[in-house]
Amino acid sequence: MSYYALVPAAGSGARMGGETPKQYLPLAGRPLIWHSLATLCAVPAITRVFVVLAPDDRWWPETEMNALGPKLSVLRCGGELRALSVANGLRAMTGMLSDIDNDWVLVHDAARPCLTVAQVENLITEVADDNAGGLLAVPVADTLKRAHDSSRVLETVPREGLWQAQTPQMFRHHLLLDGLDFAPQVTDEASAVEALGLSPRLVMSDVTNLKVTYPLDLQLAEWILANRRAV
Repeated sequence: MSYYALVPAAGSGARMGGETPKQYLPLAGRPLIWHSLATLCAVPAITRVFVVLAPDDRWWPETEMNALGPKLSVLRCGGELRALSVANGLRAMTGMLSDIDNDWVLVHDAARPCLTVAQVENLITEVADDNAGGLLAVPVADTLKRAHDSSRVLETVPREGLWQAQTPQMFRHHLLLDGLDFAPQVTDEASAVEALGLSPRLVMSDVTNLKVTYPLDLQLAEWILANRRAV
């Protein structure tokens, strides 16, 4: 049984605006995606880190990424949707696995640059014996409102029992591929496994493992990275 990481990075990040795809925007002197890949490559338990790019990606900084070491492998098979990129990546990496029935894949967002090695190792420890797999997540702390189309409150949604999903999300290779084939429109890997009737384990994370979605998020991520190095 081995552990592999898969990072889908074929999207454009339209909500950030601008011409440069979100994953290549500068963050703390590096492309945003570099930070996610560097963390995954630094986890001793992870055998290999696969990054899934669009076939025509012209932004990938080959020399800078090669410096991360031999664990990193590029797969130019990304699709229009995240789920398709992940499924294509799972198929492309099949021949490089040690045990296709038992090997684990940790799927991580390219735009979560503040992930730590400790968070990944905790996920692996908590999920390694779980047949359904699992994911990093945090309980919802804010009061939630459901809106009308006019952006007025329709109702307050009880937050008890609600969690905010993060990544990595960790599942057996064959199970995740089966789930994505069954439910190809999902927005995260856990949803695909849930569609098969399973209940993935929630592993406590924290809010520093944020996803960069809007321009202000870049400033927050840079602050987290800078202050984490300082302690």
